Amino acid sequence: MTMNTLYIAASASSPEIDFRFDERTLSLKGEAYPENAAVFWGEIIQAVRQFMEQDTASEPITVDVALTYFNSSSTKMLFSLFDVLNDKASTGTPVILNWYHDEEDDTIYEFGQELCEDFTDLTFNDHATES
Repeated sequence: MTMNTLYIAASASSPEIDFRFDERTLSLKGEAYPENAAVFWGEIIQAVRQFMEQDTASEPITVDVALTYFNSSSTKMLFSLFDVLNDKASTGTPVILNWYHDEEDDTIYEFGQELCEDFTDLTFNDHATES
């Protein structure tokens, strides 16, 4: 079984998820405060974990994250997601994390810095964007 894409449209409380496994690109955009974070993120993390386990290529995987807001329960789930990505990177497959944040949003910026420190196998790129 191969998975090519996982696409979930953005809603008022959840981000757009556009994971194109065949292209090795994962994208998260929008706000993340779903009513049940464990259910929402659980499916996503499971799909990524499954892809990582089946993946034998060594080409880089690019992860673009442009979340403008996320609540504390989503924060925990994001750490689980980045943990899976970091595990893959530790096996020698480059995982590039592009972290997009408003240049005036210190909270999102600082969370990105924390990710950079906690998940040292990821190639972390900080991108400040203008409002």
